[in-house]
Amino acid sequence: MMATATEAPPLAPAPEKEPPRRRGRWTPYWLLLPGLLWLVVFFALPVIYQASTSVQTGSLEEGYKVTWHFATYWDALSEYWPQFVRSVLYAASATVLCLLLGYPLAYLIAFRAGRWRNLIMILVIAPFFTSFLIRTLAWKTILADSGPVVDVLNTLHVLDVTAWLGWTAGDRVLATPLAVVCGLTYNFLPFMILPLYTSLERIDPRLHEAANDLYAKPSTTFRRVTFPLSMPGVVSGTLLTFIPASGDYINSDLLGSTETRMAGNVIQSQFLRILDYPTAAALSFILMAAILVMVTLYIRKSGTEDLV
Repeated sequence: MMATATEAPPLAPAPEKEPPRRRGRWTPYWLLLPGLLWLVVFFALPVIYQASTSVQTGSLEEGYKVTWHFATYWDALSEYWPQFVRSVLYAASATVLCLLLGYPLAYLIAFRAGRWRNLIMILVIAPFFTSFLIRTLAWKTILADSGPVVDVLNTLHVLDVTAWLGWTAGDRVLATPLAVVCGLTYNFLPFMILPLYTSLERIDPRLHEAANDLYAKPSTTFRRVTFPLSMPGVVSGTLLTFIPASGDYINSDLLGSTETRMAGNVIQSQFLRILDYPTAAALSFILMAAILVMVTLYIRKSGTEDLV
């Protein structure tokens, strides 16, 4: 007998299953929420408030009203432009000095310190153990007219050169631009060393060995290998030094004079002494805009986006 097998009916397609919901996909956003709220409350809102203050008119007795008086910006800049130029000059000088002093020390810590590395790092951050004000006041004793520093500089005739350049006044260092730059350099030097050390430590030592195998001189190895690879640290260190130094007013107030006033001194005086809030807010935004433009151009010119 021949039996014919009946064909089974085709199976119905299985219903598509919904993709399982990823658990905790909102967790990163909840973790970011406290930081975002902090930025909004303590940064964005004050900036908006200062922006509105800068276009107000009135007085402290009568009150201030938003009248969109943008002429305050031009009046503030035309009157206080020497202080802005002085701030950039002092901050740039301190940044260059920090780089010249900090790079060799960071190089020493990264490649030559050995077992002394931790001790040197502690010494680098030791100034942070005291307040900014105390560290600055200490320089008034260091640079005193009858102190050993001034005596050594006079013996070496260094003050003759700095007086010719306009950085000191005769045999006096305090209340001069040199004193302000020295204070800025000392206070912000750790901000230069730490990024440089981090960037130098990342360099693979085998690259130096390869350069030695190719009979490269130490200067050539530094110029072609070490320094280019440490550029992220150089850029980060210079930014961390220049930005706060350009807005600083404590060093100029304690170590300088009326002839060395920076933009930060003017803003502080307008806010707390003269009580001209629109002018103070306008000066703050002018300084912020100038720093932002200079930093943007500097980062583009440096050719590196890998910041430490």
